[in-house]
Amino acid sequence: MSILPFSPEYAAQVKEFVLSVLSEEGFDYDPLKDYDLDDIKCNYLSEGAFFLYLRDGTVAGTSAVKHIDREVCEIKRLYVDKKFRGQGIGFALFFKALDFASENYSLVKLKTDKSLKKAISIYLQCGFVKVKEEKGTVYFEKTFE
Repeated sequence: MSILPFSPEYAAQVKEFVLSVLSEEGFDYDPLKDYDLDDIKCNYLSEGAFFLYLRDGTVAGTSAVKHIDREVCEIKRLYVDKKFRGQGIGFALFFKALDFASENYSLVKLKTDKSLKKAISIYLQCGFVKVKEEKGTVYFEKTFE
């Protein structure tokens, strides 16, 4: 399994993929939340990262690390195509982002919908602490030594 750094040639495909996964999970496109997909290079790559899992040259998974400030980042955009779930791809994408965060920041944040119980379980097992729950969203943090 190969997790690759984002390349601009995949920009349109990434946006289409992420929005299709969101739609499958019952979430609508939200221009306030999803604006980052319009310019991944600008929104992630200057001090963060964006990773891709490709299957036969097609985007089938993503994860990202967004710079917040000198010490803090956020893991975002962790998605895997339904056809490939249960094969460890999500774990690989998550740990790729988590490794990047641990090498470059002292605190990592993430958030998820409270309905995503499996994701929440994984975050807790990886040392994240739930810091709040608000309007169906659960917020987590993890500090690196």
